[in-house]
Formats: sequence, structure tokens, C-alpha cells
Amino acid sequence: MILEAAARVIARHGVRGLRVEELAAEAGVSTALIYYHFKHRAGILQATLEFISDRAERYTTDREPGAPVLDARGELEQTLLLELQDTPAVRENSTAWGELRASAVFDADLREELARATLVWVQEVAELLGRVHPMGGAAALAGAAERLTALLEGLSMRWLSGSLPVAHARELMAGAIDAELHRLSA
Repeated sequence: MILEAAARVIARHGVRGLRVEELAAEAGVSTALIYYHFKHRAGILQATLEFISDRAERYTTDREPGAPVLDARGELEQTLLLELQDTPAVRENSTAWGELRASAVFDADLREELARATLVWVQEVAELLGRVHPMGGAAALAGAAERLTALLEGLSMRWLSGSLPVAHARELMAGAIDAELHRLSA
């Protein structure tokens, strides 16, 4: 699939290192096919960002058939902690997300798309927090979700760069979830 290949190339070489020829070779298709589907580089980046977001949603929310149903807190914890698992898909996704975020500093169009994707993620986490604390105000839930997602991105980058073991990153994230839930209950 072209978008899987784009995520791999971005994870390995960054957004600036994304070359249509290399993407075509990675995907096993012609450059003409890529231009047919995406028209321009910005289209590739936008579609890859959507792909990364969708893939993250799948690996953080899909449950095994027959797995016990989680309560609201368990669902919140599992959704956030599954962003910190040492699998090829998570490593690639998190690395590509970080590369896209870094490039957005210099690219206004990408910045808008990334801001939109981040907002959706924050809203999803706020909704999960609201299921744990239904009486939490919208502003408090949004603030807690913003802090948790920002921390998760930072922990992910430290883990991926080798300065933090994944197990410790998960412990820190679990502690932050506890702190935010305590804060919301106060």
C-alpha cells in the first residue's frame, strides 16, 4: 500500500527526505501512479497523516474477540498506553508523526492539517476522560486531554530516541493518567 510505504519512508528519512521515486520503489508502484493518486507532495503528506491517525486509532482501540469489556478507566488507560508498545507499526507511526510535527514548524499547510489531527485526538481523549468523570467540565476535560496527549508525544519521542525505556515511559504515562483523573475528581 502506498500510504504504508509513505509512513515508512517518512519515519526513516523525515518529511524532507520523502522523494516520490523512493516512495514508488518502497510501495512497488510507478511514480506516475503516485502522482495520479496524490497530484503533489502536499497531497501525499496529508494522506499519510490521515493514514497514521487511522492506524493509531486501530491499534489503540481494537480489542481481541472475546476480550473482557473494559470499564471507562481501563479503556482510557489502554488507549493511551498502547501508543507506547514496542511493535514495528507503533514505532513507525510514532516516528512518522514526530517527523510530520517537526516539519509543520516550517510548512503552514502541514501545520493546519496536523493541528486538525491533534484536535481530533485531544477530543477523543477528553471524551474518554468524560466517561470516567461524567461531571467533569468541558474545559477541565479538554485541559487534561491536552496535557496527556502532549506528554504522550514527549514520552514517545524520548522512548524512540533511546533516552527512555518503553516500560518506564508506560509507568510515567500511567502515573500521569492517575494524576489527571485525581485532578478531575477534586
